[in-house]
Amino acid sequence: MTEHTPQVRTINLAFTGASGAQYGLRLLQCLVAAGCRVNVMISRAAQVVIATETDLKLPGTPPAMQETLTNWAQAEPGQVLVFGREDWFAPPASGSGERAPLVVCPCSTGTLSALATGASNNLIERAGDVALKERRPLILVPREAPFSEVHLENMLKLTRMGAVIMPASPGFYHRPASVQDLVDFVVARLLDHLGISQDLMPRWGEARAEQKRSG
Repeated sequence: MTEHTPQVRTINLAFTGASGAQYGLRLLQCLVAAGCRVNVMISRAAQVVIATETDLKLPGTPPAMQETLTNWAQAEPGQVLVFGREDWFAPPASGSGERAPLVVCPCSTGTLSALATGASNNLIERAGDVALKERRPLILVPREAPFSEVHLENMLKLTRMGAVIMPASPGFYHRPASVQDLVDFVVARLLDHLGISQDLMPRWGEARAEQKRSG
């Protein structure tokens, strides 16, 4: 009998220049901890945001970024792969590449516009275009307020194409005690949509169901 090695899930994760780098970085940590392989794409603006909002300082080249993120996320060698903005041979750049979900977290309104209009001027935009045309899961996490009519039209257009728009709007019914709790709320919802087990946040109704089972 042939033994089958469990297939490792691959997730494509893009960081763009919106505020909210903490959401994407926490998601990367959780994906690594879940044993996923993560293809990472980081825009130039995202590098600036990450340096502004966190203590993580990313070097300028994809190989150096890959080493830094691998160490930071405590990933296995080869588990986190970083691709440059014009690396057209990266797996997310083609429909014949691995069929993996794409999460853009955080997602700038500029990226929303590019995806809604079919622009493919860099790898992130091309990866989104591929996800849409191949009907792959595409989750976009904007963090903007207020939304203009253009933003809302782009989100509606992308929703109709099959994308999931998940604004970084944490809830409060879990009574967060820290900023990390707020970040984890959003990341837990992302993991749920990706079908990845998570224990960051209890699901709605779990406590009530447990009471009924035990009572």
